[in-house]
Formats: sequence, structure tokens, C-alpha cells
Amino acid sequence: MPKIHLTSFIAAPVERVFNLSRSINLHQISTASTGEKAIDGVMSGLINKNETVTWQAKHLFKTRQFTSKISEMKSPEFFVDEMVKGDFKSFHHEHHFKATANGTIMIDLINFETPYGNFGKIVNSIFLKKYLEKFLIKRNEVIKEYAETQKWKTILN
Repeated sequence: MPKIHLTSFIAAPVERVFNLSRSINLHQISTASTGEKAIDGVMSGLINKNETVTWQAKHLFKTRQFTSKISEMKSPEFFVDEMVKGDFKSFHHEHHFKATANGTIMIDLINFETPYGNFGKIVNSIFLKKYLEKFLIKRNEVIKEYAETQKWKTILN
């Protein structure tokens, strides 16, 4: 099963980073390049435990839908989103937040499984893992930009 582990430092309070990471509105801003938008479930504001969101976006030359559920949450330390419906065989994303003296360490741990047997494994090894890492790095850069400036106030009222 492929795994992604990303660590980011954000010079902002842990509560702010935690909440920006759960923001449907900020997610849509960070994924503007794929036209990602919430089309069902929680479609704006902050998503919470046991809530779902369905995203629609163009990825890999095709419009796709992905429904995830927040299966675990302990504010402001972590939350987990898991695919309920989508193109993956499985998708599990842990978001961890650790307060430091000068900000927050944000850690993304993702385990996913591609469908289509050996063909899916080949696609993953050549392309998919790198594509997802790039997608998440961009998202984390936007969270950092908003958290470290006054922009966060436009998201977290």
C-alpha cells in the first residue's frame, strides 16, 4: 500500500492551523487549479467528526467525485478523513498538529490503495503518488499562507 508522509512548519497557533485544515472554503481555494468544489455534504465552513463532503474535480484528464468522511477528531491535535466513495480502492488521510513555541508542526500521513490490480500498481509507481504529493504540498502552502498572514480572518470568522 503506497504511503505519503509530509511535514510542514507553520508560524501560527495550532488551533488556527487545525481549523484552516478543516475548512471547506480554504480547500476549494487551494485546489483552484483542478476546479475542485464541494457538491454534497458539508459544502462550506468547517467539517467535523462524522460529517462527509463530496468533492468534484478534474484530475488526470477526467472529472471525478470523491466522498470522504471525518472518522476521527481530537481538536486541535488531529483528524482523520477516509474515502467513502471514489476512484481509489481505499484512501486514509491522517492530519496531525503539534504546537511548538513558535508555531505548529503539521503532519500528513496518507495510505491509499489503487484499484485495477497490477495496472493500478504500475500507474501508482510511475505517476499517482507523485501527483498526490504535489497536490498536497500545494494545499499545505495555501494553509501556511493563510495561517501566517491576516488572510485567515477571511476564512475563520
